[in-house]
Amino acid sequence: MDTSSGDQSKKNRYILLQPLLPFSLYTCLRGLFISISDRGHIRSIVNNWPENDVKAVVVTDGERILGLGDLGVYGMGIPVGKLCLYTACAGIHPDKCLPVCIDVGTDNTTLLKDPFYMGLYQKRDRSQVYDDLIDEFMEAITDRYGQNTLIQFEDFGNHNAFRFLRKYREKYCTFNDDIQGTASVALAGLLAAQKATGKPLAEQKVLFLGAGEAALGIANLIVMAMMESGVSAEEAYRRIWMFDKYGLLVQGREQKVDSNQEPFTHQAPEQIPKTFVEAVNVLRPSAIIGVAGAGRLFSQDVIKAMASINERPIIFALSNPTAKAECTAEEAYTLTEGRCLFASGSPFELVTLKDGRTFKPGQGNNAYIFPGVALAVILSSVRHISDKVFLEAAKALAEQLTDEELAQGRLYPPLSNIREVSIYIAVKVMEFLYANNMAFHYPEPADKNRYIRSKVWTYEYESFMPDVYDWPESKVH
Repeated sequence: MDTSSGDQSKKNRYILLQPLLPFSLYTCLRGLFISISDRGHIRSIVNNWPENDVKAVVVTDGERILGLGDLGVYGMGIPVGKLCLYTACAGIHPDKCLPVCIDVGTDNTTLLKDPFYMGLYQKRDRSQVYDDLIDEFMEAITDRYGQNTLIQFEDFGNHNAFRFLRKYREKYCTFNDDIQGTASVALAGLLAAQKATGKPLAEQKVLFLGAGEAALGIANLIVMAMMESGVSAEEAYRRIWMFDKYGLLVQGREQKVDSNQEPFTHQAPEQIPKTFVEAVNVLRPSAIIGVAGAGRLFSQDVIKAMASINERPIIFALSNPTAKAECTAEEAYTLTEGRCLFASGSPFELVTLKDGRTFKPGQGNNAYIFPGVALAVILSSVRHISDKVFLEAAKALAEQLTDEELAQGRLYPPLSNIREVSIYIAVKVMEFLYANNMAFHYPEPADKNRYIRSKVWTYEYESFMPDVYDWPESKVH
């Protein structure tokens, strides 16, 4: 999971109070704000954006800024940050990128009482008017920039995130990074872990802490990967369990289970666990994945239980920021005596055990996935983005992990090499898109690696100075 843009969003409200910055904030274009009061005029607002060849849009309504909650219009830092990563990680031209924040109000009472808040002073509109606004926005973007314009949804509330993904995925070129990007990077970590355990993904039993959009996105992609290896859908779903704030998702429980959670809601075991550590001991999973955002819920007892059940326990504490991670890297490595395969959503420092062994924790950052996927989608002129694209991206990411990096405790390549990682993913995804008739850029590039590299933006500008050189001395006089 990506933490960089989320932390920036939290700071945005304070930036506005600094006396020297407002001039630059209001004169430097960073993104497009659209309000629910603008209904019926969104196309004219989109026309105000000065760039005429936008290829990628990242849009948020600021409701569920990961780890920070409802930030209203201060959520603009998320699309700005994500598109900065499009450029930094994958070399997508910055002038082809458009950040958008849609303001439908906020349920954050602190902001509603803040006289300096820049957004609408109203509770979030959750009526049909909100849906009509999003419809009009999607139509306005594609009307101006084309039907194959990539539109990435970011940090919408859980219910809206799934609903809009289902609604628009077959009509527009769109994906949701919180659901699909997070799923892809987590799956890549599991694929890397199987290299160390020697245990195929199809034989893993996974227990999630949390049952929201991140958990469901990861779980559905794991099911797809298991089915690709020959496992039936029924068996794949049976190998995945979820534990939310009400307890284990089981059939007939008192608390409501929504339609997205139903495939992972199983018949209750003989002994129904009341706590997460009891769930670990009853279900005996080979992997636990934390995406609840509720803090240190992978307790010492949980980690020790995983270590006693598995020779190489897989422990993914993916919630961020760091304060909300389910456990620290040091706790995971120390309590498992260095045997665990650990990944986190937030960065952790090197861990050195008492015996001198050193481990470099892997960070499951979405920035490994979405820039490369976006680059391939844009250059291939894709109209609709299948979940299989994210399965291919996960496999491409896992392929790049070396045995030496795995021995260091890494489950992902170093972020310092992110540009090459993203280009490799883009090449593999583009190959998949053309092989499955999902790409509409013609002619098909024969050398896709060379083609992609020729399109990557670089900050190294061409020199406009004329050539300077010496004539032969005999010609000077």
